[in-house]
Amino acid sequence: MRNTRNESSTSEFILLGLPILPEDQDLYCTLFLVTYLTTVLGNLLIILLIRLDSHLHTPMYFFLSHLAFTDISFSSVTAPKMLMNMLTHSQSISYAECISQVYFFLFFADLDSFLLTSMAYDRYVAICHPLHYTRIMSQSVCILLVFASWFLSFAGALVHTVLLARLSFFTGNTLHHFFCDLSALIKLSSSDTSINELVILIVGSLVITVPFICILVSYGRIGATILRTPSIKGICKALSTCGSHLSVVSLYYGAIIGLYFVPSSNNTNDKDVIVSVLYTMVTPMLNPFIYSLRNRDMKGALRNMLAKATFST
Repeated sequence: MRNTRNESSTSEFILLGLPILPEDQDLYCTLFLVTYLTTVLGNLLIILLIRLDSHLHTPMYFFLSHLAFTDISFSSVTAPKMLMNMLTHSQSISYAECISQVYFFLFFADLDSFLLTSMAYDRYVAICHPLHYTRIMSQSVCILLVFASWFLSFAGALVHTVLLARLSFFTGNTLHHFFCDLSALIKLSSSDTSINELVILIVGSLVITVPFICILVSYGRIGATILRTPSIKGICKALSTCGSHLSVVSLYYGAIIGLYFVPSSNNTNDKDVIVSVLYTMVTPMLNPFIYSLRNRDMKGALRNMLAKATFST
């Protein structure tokens, strides 16, 4: 049996990187390094606060801790390699590293989508069925939702990666991107990619479109519940519990819509690369700020931790 990698006809790919001038490389490298470090430290802080503060041991923050870990991982799939290439002025990535990057990028992107859906369901139960919240969102249900999110993400990413590994790349190995993007690789392939494109349509609908519809339905029911019992106190409570999540959902799906659904008449490659930077680096960095600045419980937990640290010193 012949080796799939040998059939690919290339041992490495060339990443053209970001559409920036050579003299601006150092400036952007510093900017992206700060962005990446902020992403890692900010999301680690969220995980630490949820772990240490017993008041945050609730379903919503259980999902949030997994989302924070996912954001760190998602950004780490592309950022370190991009920064290394910018620092060393290298553009190459090995075939094995490229395929691995595709898998983990898809895995954590899908996981983000499923976790945001689980969080929307949690908010729906909390506002629409508050008397049954503890029973419905039990520990076993929360664990099951997270396990299902991980399993579906694993399966979806694996299907794409296996199909990608079967393709050949005889016509070239240059990608107009800063990481190994699945769509860019399929366009580059010299093989028949009809099956890959069909699977992207089917699996993409399952892991992106269906969760997005579920989120819209959840917030539609939340809105209907608020309108049935209109009060300033009720509206403020709903905004305080849903505002942060809605902001993150808007950033996440807004970037996806801008990347995959908004047509571009020219400079398509540059547009895709720029939106991908927002999607892979900026959005994960903003999530900790959104949840810390807009969430009273998180701000209280941070104050408590700082007070304990000050007292101990």
